[in-house]
Amino acid sequence: MARLRGFERLTGVDEALSIFLKELRLKRLASVRVPLHGALGRVLAEDAVAESDLPPFDRSAVDGYALRAKDTFEASQVSPRVLKLTQEDRIAEGEARQIWTGSPLPRGADAVVMLEHTKRVRGGIQVWSPVTPSHNVSMRGEDVKRGEVAVKEGTRLRPHHLGLLAALGRTHVSVVEKPMVAILSTGSELVELGFKPKPAQVVDVNRLILSGLCVELGADPLDLGIARDDLNDIKAKIQEGIAKADVVLTTGGTSVGYADLVPAAINQIAAPGVIVHGIAMRPAMPTVLAILHGKPIIALSGNPVAAMIGFEVFARPLILKLLGIESEPRPLLKARLTRRVPSVLGRRVFLRVHAFEREGEFFAEPVRIKGASVLTTMTKANGYVIIPEDREGLAEGEPVTVHLFDRVEGA
Repeated sequence: MARLRGFERLTGVDEALSIFLKELRLKRLASVRVPLHGALGRVLAEDAVAESDLPPFDRSAVDGYALRAKDTFEASQVSPRVLKLTQEDRIAEGEARQIWTGSPLPRGADAVVMLEHTKRVRGGIQVWSPVTPSHNVSMRGEDVKRGEVAVKEGTRLRPHHLGLLAALGRTHVSVVEKPMVAILSTGSELVELGFKPKPAQVVDVNRLILSGLCVELGADPLDLGIARDDLNDIKAKIQEGIAKADVVLTTGGTSVGYADLVPAAINQIAAPGVIVHGIAMRPAMPTVLAILHGKPIIALSGNPVAAMIGFEVFARPLILKLLGIESEPRPLLKARLTRRVPSVLGRRVFLRVHAFEREGEFFAEPVRIKGASVLTTMTKANGYVIIPEDREGLAEGEPVTVHLFDRVEGA
């Protein structure tokens, strides 16, 4: 009956995460070399240093004519300067050569006049607009100089990073290995996707959700399936996860009921086992943080939304650390709350909201205040607002910070 009395003590969110990470002493995973074409979304494992200047030579930034800037001084539509056209690689005084965007600047030229500011005449061109030295010219090393760090270690590679690395001649890059995250659902009431549930049974959705969250971060999910409410079954599957993965996530069986066997299963496998159980947050209060054989075990609530919030708060920063990323915050939006929201002192509340724009101002509409298992609170929301532990609620019209996980549209 002692297990049914609830949690004797709840640990604060920040304290729980700090204790967990301190005990883990996580290190970034090893690096692996991959082709540039397959590096999108991966995390750079070392500084990418430019081995040459970019651009490698002075080049035209427009279609036009390369020339000496001083030959255009005082040019105007009323009094154009007339220059002789040449095909030589060197520009002399009073000469110009046609040039296209990206082409090397001929010797002797120090500027380019745009086609729109000229007119072809017999044997030459009229220049209607003066230019200054370096005008319309991309100078050698303007983007990146040789020996300069082009992309820093720990950068998640986006398309523009790949473009820069390709321009520097890179065909392969060193990236951090993808963390392997084993995911286990527990509960005799669960059935696999594709099977029709019997009365008192439900389709397991948590593994699908958590797998998607892992993939979004750049981790590889490992499906451990479903464990029945049986201590030995749960232990066996957690041990399989420890042997194969860098992180183990479980869902369900974390509270204090008779069938909540995950904490006991963890503690029977090895020490130190459970580090924190019961966190002062809503939802996801029964989250378990544990360590087995030096690997992190995060036991999340069986309620889908609580599992997602628990992942956001604890698994997300942990996976980022394994990737060598110290911080990758979600986009933040300042908005005004559309209605009053009550809260509970001593708990950090993650309020799901729908943020929208109306007449140039942003608002946050609470989607649902209570309930951790209602998935539509996440599908209708595009972000969340944190209500601090020392607040009894938020007032209507109060400025709030929305942590966005989806786009913002107009009302």
